[in-house]
Amino acid sequence: MIDPRAIVDPKAELADDVEVGPFSIIGPDVVIGAGTVVGPHAVIKGPTRIGRDNRIYQFSSVGDNPQDKKYSGERTFLEIGDRNIIREYVTIHRGTAQDQGITAIGNDVLLMAYTHVAHDCRIGNNVILSNAASLGGHVKVDDWAILSGFALVHQFCRIGAHAFLAMGSAVTKDVPPYVLVSGQPAEPYGINSEGLKRRGFADEAVQNIKRAYKVLYKSGLKLEEAQARIADMAKDCEEIRLFTEFFADCRRSIVR
Repeated sequence: MIDPRAIVDPKAELADDVEVGPFSIIGPDVVIGAGTVVGPHAVIKGPTRIGRDNRIYQFSSVGDNPQDKKYSGERTFLEIGDRNIIREYVTIHRGTAQDQGITAIGNDVLLMAYTHVAHDCRIGNNVILSNAASLGGHVKVDDWAILSGFALVHQFCRIGAHAFLAMGSAVTKDVPPYVLVSGQPAEPYGINSEGLKRRGFADEAVQNIKRAYKVLYKSGLKLEEAQARIADMAKDCEEIRLFTEFFADCRRSIVR
């Protein structure tokens, strides 16, 4: 299962059925779960924990040192869940001591070619980063968000669940759940209606989300007033609660 031309450090821990292609390098303190396939010419550096049934394609760089000038060799980590796809030339860096020391990726994530996940990022489940999308350090991406090709996210921003970033978007503020943004800098252009329908959201739920969006962006209310009104709406509407939970953890204000 391990090509003889690959280099696997004796201190790495690989499940019995892990496949490693030719000329790949797996360093010490790397743990890889069952069913994972590492293609040729990939480099995985530890401390890194990779779960089950992942597919890591050729020329990807996983778990290397953070691109942070403050980094001075501290022991930091990368954690990757299950069933993720990491395509060609993807770069994923470990965390820094200035944050919690961990870069984390959930389950069922698709990182297309040339995407970049910087230090201390946290990516949820079922997220898609299309070709050449890039995350600055300390970015949080919630479940089911989609970043189109060449989308860029400034450090410390948060992308809410089910949000959609259009091609080439430059995000410098937090993007609330369900919201579709586009432009440089990114601006809101409605909700991700098509994505919600594909994920089985009922028509009533989509309409409720649209009403919350109108309060936030079309009512003329100040941000604090709009948030208070959405909080009242969330009392009787589960899907709108994602907005209120998001506002409570907002670090860079929101795209508005």
